[in-house]
Amino acid sequence: MHRSPLAGLLLGLSLAFAGPAFAQEQAADTVQPEIATGAADKALVRAERQMVAAANPLAAQAGLAILRGGGNAIDAMVTTQLVLGLVEPQSSGLGGGAFLVFFDAEAGRLTTFDGRETAPAAATPTLFLDEAGEPLSFYDAVVGGRSVGTPGTVRLLFDTHERYGALPWASVVQPAIDLARKGFAVSPRLNALIGEDRERLSRYPATSDYFFADDGEPLPVGTILTNPAYADTLATIAEKGAEGFYEGPVAQGIVDTVRNAAGNPGRLALSDLAGYAIVEREPVCFAYRAADVCGMGPPSSGALTIGQILGLIAPSDMAALGPDSPEAWRLIGDASRLAFADRGRYMADIDFVPMPLRGLLDPDYLADRATLLSGEDALADDAVTPGMPPWDHAMLFGDDVAIELPSTSHFAIVDDSGNVVSMTTTIENGFGSRLMTGGFLLNNELTDFSFATHDADGHVIANAVAPGKRPRSSMAPTIVMRDGAPVIAIGSPGGSRIIGYVAQALIAMLDWEMDVQQAIAMPHLVNRFATFDVEAGTSATALAAPLRERGFTVEETDLDSGLHGIVITPDGLEGGADPRREGVAVGD
Repeated sequence: MHRSPLAGLLLGLSLAFAGPAFAQEQAADTVQPEIATGAADKALVRAERQMVAAANPLAAQAGLAILRGGGNAIDAMVTTQLVLGLVEPQSSGLGGGAFLVFFDAEAGRLTTFDGRETAPAAATPTLFLDEAGEPLSFYDAVVGGRSVGTPGTVRLLFDTHERYGALPWASVVQPAIDLARKGFAVSPRLNALIGEDRERLSRYPATSDYFFADDGEPLPVGTILTNPAYADTLATIAEKGAEGFYEGPVAQGIVDTVRNAAGNPGRLALSDLAGYAIVEREPVCFAYRAADVCGMGPPSSGALTIGQILGLIAPSDMAALGPDSPEAWRLIGDASRLAFADRGRYMADIDFVPMPLRGLLDPDYLADRATLLSGEDALADDAVTPGMPPWDHAMLFGDDVAIELPSTSHFAIVDDSGNVVSMTTTIENGFGSRLMTGGFLLNNELTDFSFATHDADGHVIANAVAPGKRPRSSMAPTIVMRDGAPVIAIGSPGGSRIIGYVAQALIAMLDWEMDVQQAIAMPHLVNRFATFDVEAGTSATALAAPLRERGFTVEETDLDSGLHGIVITPDGLEGGADPRREGVAVGD
């Protein structure tokens, strides 16, 4: 790695990739006032034909360059993801997994692809239990090889490109190779995150050497960071396709790193990598107002839980209440609590456990549950219990208490043929397992399983670990359809708060008539497990007292979403990027 401290070069590198649309967006960013979250506000971006909204300017521009070069949304997806894995390695990359919701314009068909990581064949029910049979603490499980699942991102990128891509595979991989060799400027966000995770990132030499300067300090802002190992890995993938990752030296490096992780080795094997496959799944869709909101089904809980939240508030006139109404947030907050109760009881990898998939979104079931919201105050804790959705068969599960902390990334792409990508991608916790090989970090996705296998009453927990199983996720890449055509593509990182972030943005657009940038930037209020999280330092804090008066426990806290979205209108495209992060929307 070659590093030279040239502060401010990130913007220069970004503009070097840019066309007029990107230069205009950067200019808009620099003149906007600071919002209460402390991040520069962002203006709505408009384009006529094609657009990328992603969490880093270099990744967004690389994807747009592919579109300008004759590529389609899937081609741009590959490039965007591979650059994101380089420039924001803490969030996603080759060592992780992803969910893709895709609208195929030629076929007029919406589908989804599950690239979620899988548990190794050698995983056992006691994987996350200590010698006394008690669940490990979260970071004791995360840091090291124990938490690493079989990565799915490369297989997802390659297989969907084989099916839908327009440009040669090697050509869409090449931009990330070039950037890895030339280097990129360390951003303030990456510098800060390295500093916050200093102790854990320092445990393994390969990771420490990459993220820290010779004096042991986090790489300074503006340092030009090259990654020749990542470039070499990508070159192998460019030449050999997914097999270059799942077999041969790259695969051996992954397995060796996992199994030899000092203090916390894992169980991943070459056979796990060689046998990995993505799964095409039918989208989970539900009607809300005049739209069909569609997303990823199990093992994601995202679309189902968002669908329940929206279904529970649908009888209420949210448009009339408006975004400043404590009553609107009482309804949203308690609807979310009820939906999360069902999530904890029923949602897991449907290939391994039976699920009332249709029952959870059954209109009669949701209408009955919605009667719980008819009062004026917050629901008592003992009233927030899982419901009994219609089943095709009988099953009783225990309640899951899996921890899911925020990291992840989301991007949306629309090409000039009308293809739409909404993809959420992750290595789970920030910097994943903290293990690095081949220039990329490995995931800690297995800690999205429940550490315990049974609840206190002896009921099996649906999201318990098992060989080959995919851990439940909250990732919620979403495409909203109207009259058979896509109108919104959106999603966010944020752990289990993803569900609240995306639901709020959809309500803002579909009920409160905000544009996509307004919906993304508005202050957050999220309720999952009884505590109402209110975004600190924003106008949302004015709702804290009224919510407390209604019986909620309220906590003002930082809510670091990373929403990115595109709206397709009769007049063109509108893009939004979360002001809490460094992303942009760019287009032509």
